[in-house]
Amino acid sequence: QVQLVESGGGLVQTGDSLRLSCAASGRTLDSFLMGWFRQGPGKEREFVAAITWSGAKKYADSVNGRFTISRDNDKKTLYLQMNTLKPEDTAVYYCATDTRSPYKTNVGRLSYEYDSWGQGTQVTVSS
Repeated sequence: QVQLVESGGGLVQTGDSLRLSCAASGRTLDSFLMGWFRQGPGKEREFVAAITWSGAKKYADSVNGRFTISRDNDKKTLYLQMNTLKPEDTAVYYCATDTRSPYKTNVGRLSYEYDSWGQGTQVTVSS
């Protein structure tokens, strides 16, 4: 069993930066895929970024070049550095992990590829 808790969200202006954190408890996650998803108002949940146990990364086209995903296995924490934020980045951001498949090399973009989710943290970008 793993628990994920996101933090770091808030209200910012266009062009600002934020760093989201996702703290894991209950078990170590260094061998598992971890990712960030988001759900904007009136929209479906969408993939943002993911990182494998070995450090391979993948980003959604909409955030590539602006967001950076990273992980600190010693601290059992996943991060999402978000720069040059835009109003369309406004959403609830969720972290997730797939504990069913250790040492997975495929960087999943789909929600069903993850089995544990946090409660989310709100990011609002004003224009």
